[in-house]
Amino acid sequence: MEYRQISDDYSVSGQITPDEVAALKAAGFRSVICNRPDDEQPGQPSAASVRAAAEAAGLEFRHIPVISGQITADNVTDMAAALEEMQGPVFAYCRSGARCTNLYGLVQQAKG
Repeated sequence: MEYRQISDDYSVSGQITPDEVAALKAAGFRSVICNRPDDEQPGQPSAASVRAAAEAAGLEFRHIPVISGQITADNVTDMAAALEEMQGPVFAYCRSGARCTNLYGLVQQAKG
C-alpha cells in the first residue's frame, strides 16, 4: 500500500480495504480516519468494514465523510476535533488522498 506522509503525525492515501489495516498497524499508525462517503463508487469497501478491521487491530477509527470538491466548515471542525482527540500517527483515506490532504491543510489554517 502506498501512502503520502503530510506531516510527522499525518499520512494519507486512496481507498484502503479491511485487509490492509494490519499493514497500517505494522507501520505504526494508531488511528484511521475515513473521509470518503459510503457508496461513492460501486464496490468500494464500506467505512463500517474498515472500522471493524481497525478496531479489531486496536486502532481508533473515525468516519468524517466529505463530498468530493465540497468540503464544509463542519467537515473542517470535525476533522480538527478528530486530530486533537485521536492518538497519532493518524492515517486518513478517501478516493485518492486529495480530500484528506486538503482537509488537513484547512485544519492547519484554522489553527492560525
